[in-house]
Order: sequence, then structure tokens, then C-alpha cells
Amino acid sequence: MWTGVLCGLLAGAMWGMVFIVPELLPAFTPVELAVGRYTAYGAIAFGLMLPRLKGLFGRLERSDYAALLRHALAGNIVYYMLLALGVKLAGVAPTSLIIGVLPIAVTLMGRKDHGALPLKSLALPLIIVAIGIACINLDVFQQAQLADARPGHILLGLLCATGALLCWSWYAIDNARYLKRNPHFSSAEWSALYGLASGIIALVIGVLCLAVWHDAVTGAAGAASGRNWTMFWITNTLLALGASVIGNHLWNIASRRVPVTLSGQLILFETLFALLYGFIYVHRLPRPLEIAAMALLTVGVVWSVRVHAVDEELVPA
Repeated sequence: MWTGVLCGLLAGAMWGMVFIVPELLPAFTPVELAVGRYTAYGAIAFGLMLPRLKGLFGRLERSDYAALLRHALAGNIVYYMLLALGVKLAGVAPTSLIIGVLPIAVTLMGRKDHGALPLKSLALPLIIVAIGIACINLDVFQQAQLADARPGHILLGLLCATGALLCWSWYAIDNARYLKRNPHFSSAEWSALYGLASGIIALVIGVLCLAVWHDAVTGAAGAASGRNWTMFWITNTLLALGASVIGNHLWNIASRRVPVTLSGQLILFETLFALLYGFIYVHRLPRPLEIAAMALLTVGVVWSVRVHAVDEELVPA
């Protein structure tokens, strides 16, 4: 189980980077960011799986195609579009903390799975997590009032972040269940197939967008808006390699090695790393409520891991 916990932590460190990219590339739309990231992800996955491509496709069943399609849409493309729009409208901190509700959502959705602990055993860790999330949201709204931010934009950003939360909550549960029911692909193989499926869908979306908005993308208006395409592709390629290829592979390993309820808690590492990267990006230290939120989230995760570890030790071999 501890190998799974470590893989979940490292996956969170990789995934935390996705919240910064919309800030690094403000001239690009969420659709363009999603297309760029997942086209790069698909290209990398294609290169990695090329020597085994024929054998992998030969082992794919109809249910695998359906799973790859729904996971690529919910867990990657739609999720990232909503996340990027949330970051642009509401900021890194509120978006990452709304998505930080994932552990509670995933725990509740996976409470009937094999190996899941009763909710009463996780009540205190979940309460601590909820208090931590409340702290960061209180800080966000306090700062928004001080900055006289546009409430309509913030509200839309929060709604987009909530949509991203719902997409990824469903994906996390469905992916974990599917991997445990279908062991005919290794974590690395499934991650590569998942990346290729995401890349194909992103490429189709990109071609359609280019056909509809060709002048806005390639014309003088696009160039005048400060859209640096070299930086765009470098950033998205690095993001695809770190967050998508490496991060997803680590998460698939964790999904197979820990109960679904614990995998929900491990998603909090993404939130913690996103906040850390955000503070580094804006060159400031966290405020008191932010420190409290991070501390509470960490305590909740560690406590949950310990509860699962004790339960595992008590289960006869």
C-alpha cells in the first residue's frame, strides 16, 4: 500500500503544474490550452507505444474503446478546459481548492467498493479536510472583496471549477474500478492508450477550431495579441510529459495498490502542490488562512493513510 501512497504523492506533484500553465499563457483560450496539452500528450504516447502498437491494439476489446473515450473526455479534455477557465476567471487558489474537494466526493462515491472503509472510520479526517477547504475559501472571498474583483467573473470561474470537480470525481472512480476489473493491460500500457485516445480527440477538436477560427488563430489579430506559439508548444509539451505521461502512470499504479477511498484522499496532494507552485509564481508567502488550510489538508491526508494502514494490518492474509 505504501508504494501506492508514494506514487499518489508524486502524481500530485506533477498534476499541480496544470494550474500554473493558464497563468503562464494568458493569451490563449482554455480550448487552445487543452488541445495543445493533449495533442502533445498523444504524440508522446504514440512514440512510447509505437514498438508495441500492433500488439496493444490487438488486445483492445470493445469495452476498452468505450472506457478510453469516456476517460479521455471526462478526465482530460473537458476537465482541463473547465480548470483553465476557472484559473483565468477566479485564480489559482480558489480553483485548486474547489477541485480539492475531490477527496470527499471520491470517498462518498466509492464508499461501496471492495476495500473501502466505512465512512464513520473516516469521519474525523474528512471533517479536518472540510475545515481546511473552508479556510482557503474564506481567504479567497476576503481577498476578492479587498481587490474589488468583478463578482460575475469570480462566480463563473467557481462554476467552471465545480464542473471540473464533477468531471474528475467521476473519472477517478470509473478509472480505478475499470483498472481493477481489467488487469489485461499494465499501468504503463493503459496510460499510453489513454494518452493516445486523448491526443486523437484533441487533434480533431483542434482541426475543427482551426477551420472555424483560422484568421483569429493565424492572422494579424492573433499575432498582435501576444500569442507566442513557440512558448505555447514548449510549455504544453513539458506539461504533457510531466503531468500527463508521468503523472497518469503514477496514478494508475496508485489506483491499483490502494482502496478507492484512500485514492480519494491522495488527490489532495495535487491541491497542496498547486498552492505551493502558485505562491512561488506570484512571489509571496501564504497568508494565515492559507497556511491553516494547507496544514489541515495535510493532517487529513496523513490521518486517512494511517487509518487505512491500520485496517490493512488487521485484515487476515
